[in-house]
Amino acid sequence: MNPVLAEFWPYLVLIFVGFLPNEVWRLLGLGLSHRLREGADALVWVRAIATAILAAVIGKLIFFPVGALTGIPLAVRVGAVLVAIAGYLLVRRSVFAGVVAGEVALIAGAMLFNL
Repeated sequence: MNPVLAEFWPYLVLIFVGFLPNEVWRLLGLGLSHRLREGADALVWVRAIATAILAAVIGKLIFFPVGALTGIPLAVRVGAVLVAIAGYLLVRRSVFAGVVAGEVALIAGAMLFNL
């Protein structure tokens, strides 16, 4: 096997199996949705479903963690979410600020408990 290909094959698999199939659906959705108005019932329904799925994933990560999160106490994980929400609301509803605040709180809490 080519040494360059041997080194980069996991990344190629991620691109061809993970990124490209999802990108096709995103582009198709973008192309089909340009005629819909923002308050359309279909878009409200899709937004509600997407929000519910995201909330379920976050809840699962908090209460049933896997991997490195299992070593972080539940109180630290819940506290990090509360800090993230506060950061989001304090910086004019900035998702970026919320994510950064939550990550900083999670890392600080993990370091505080020497994990």
